[in-house]
Amino acid sequence: MPLIAPPLSLYVHMPWCVKKCPYCDFNSHGVKGAPPPYADYVDVLLADLDADLRDFGAAVHARAVHSIFFGGGTPSLFAPELIDRFLDGVRERLPLIEGAEITLETNPGTVEHGRFDGYLAAGVNRLSFGIQSFDDDKLRRLGRIHSAKEAEAAVKSAQDAGYANINLDLMYALPQQTLAGAQSDVARAIALQPTHVSHYQLTLEPNTAFAANPPPLPDDDHAWAMQEACEQQLAEAGYGQYEISAYAQADRRCVHNLNYWRFGDYLGIGAGAHGKLTVAENGAVHRRWKTRLPKAYLAAAGDAARIGGDGPVAVDELPFEYMLNALRLIDGVPLADFAERTGLPIERIAPALEAARQRGWLVDDAARLQTTALGQRFLNDVISAFLD
Repeated sequence: MPLIAPPLSLYVHMPWCVKKCPYCDFNSHGVKGAPPPYADYVDVLLADLDADLRDFGAAVHARAVHSIFFGGGTPSLFAPELIDRFLDGVRERLPLIEGAEITLETNPGTVEHGRFDGYLAAGVNRLSFGIQSFDDDKLRRLGRIHSAKEAEAAVKSAQDAGYANINLDLMYALPQQTLAGAQSDVARAIALQPTHVSHYQLTLEPNTAFAANPPPLPDDDHAWAMQEACEQQLAEAGYGQYEISAYAQADRRCVHNLNYWRFGDYLGIGAGAHGKLTVAENGAVHRRWKTRLPKAYLAAAGDAARIGGDGPVAVDELPFEYMLNALRLIDGVPLADFAERTGLPIERIAPALEAARQRGWLVDDAARLQTTALGQRFLNDVISAFLD
């Protein structure tokens, strides 16, 4: 079946942070010694974007960008003037839809008072705060550099600067956390009136300090109790769950992340950034990722050495890749989207669909892919059913 190009987004990776957290498995690098070459990095980002636009040609030509997301690391280590310069460069190279969502991740411990005005003026219209907890003891255990008081002050400062679209990241099932403690974190987040809350379980990821020296975490039953109680708490406060770990007020769902989950396209620039593009001309879904180490990425300066890996997704892997994203959405997606986004006929996954429905994992709807409450709880098993 012919591939139909989905919406296009841009992901920008800023790799530096003040301090690497013991649970973090992202491509982030603590600042040691002299400050990183932030201005040079912006120049290399634009060179990277230029090279991707040349390489992919017709696959991106004249396609409008629906969202931009600055992730990290800690993007707010970059001054507003640098973010402004980068966004001006993007606008010179790619059309942006009117009102395109532009998100900047920030940590309360890295923002200087008054900077939010600058980010807003540069065009950043959504902020995502890495709060994680409002319990100072839990913040210390997580290796965070801010306090609960500083977190609340940072969010209020952003609101005073004019930000009306703010996400707060919260974790649950923290070291020695109780149900009451998890609910208290959610209550304090709600009190700040963000438009969006990301609420996800702390997990021990490979190659992290926590994996090497695990802290005492709540067991699965206690973690599930926290998830259910906090979901209800958020719902009662007007935050609708639309993805496994995402809750939003009406019309405030994250456009950028929705594009990921709907198997949309995105260019990924920056050290370690991943991208995905639909190349309709050859009927392929193409993935590209950039070299991880900032020093090597900077040295590449937009040349071929910036590419860490490149190539089409194998046809046999497409059903799993699609489900890995789409089944995270609580409301699901139209079944027809599978064929449009992968180029594969629905018959390719018919046996797996039927088996998942028989097990009570998927809603019995011939026109829609949607997990049941049971399927959401055992999502990894549901997705694995679509491995070739």
